[in-house]
Amino acid sequence: MIGYKLFKVRKDGSIGPLFINPKLRIAVGVKYQAEDHKTKGYAHRPGWHVCSTQSAPHLSQKGRKWFRVEVDDYITLTRPASQGGTWYLAKYMTVLEEA
Repeated sequence: MIGYKLFKVRKDGSIGPLFINPKLRIAVGVKYQAEDHKTKGYAHRPGWHVCSTQSAPHLSQKGRKWFRVEVDDYITLTRPASQGGTWYLAKYMTVLEEA
């Protein structure tokens, strides 16, 4: 399944998750297995959170970029339109390219 994920972009050009395990550096073309990181103040939904479209109105775009990703072994979550609508919660994710 192809989806889209918003990543923070660091000064050195590397990308990583926005909130959960934010020190992780993600490389294009590498398949990553999701890890379970309980984080205070966030709902516990282990897995890669990926949008069906490049839309997440509740998130700032500053210092962030959308990437096209491929996910495997996922479930579909219906979220409010204000949060991007359909999300995929995946066990595996590979970043393909900047969207």
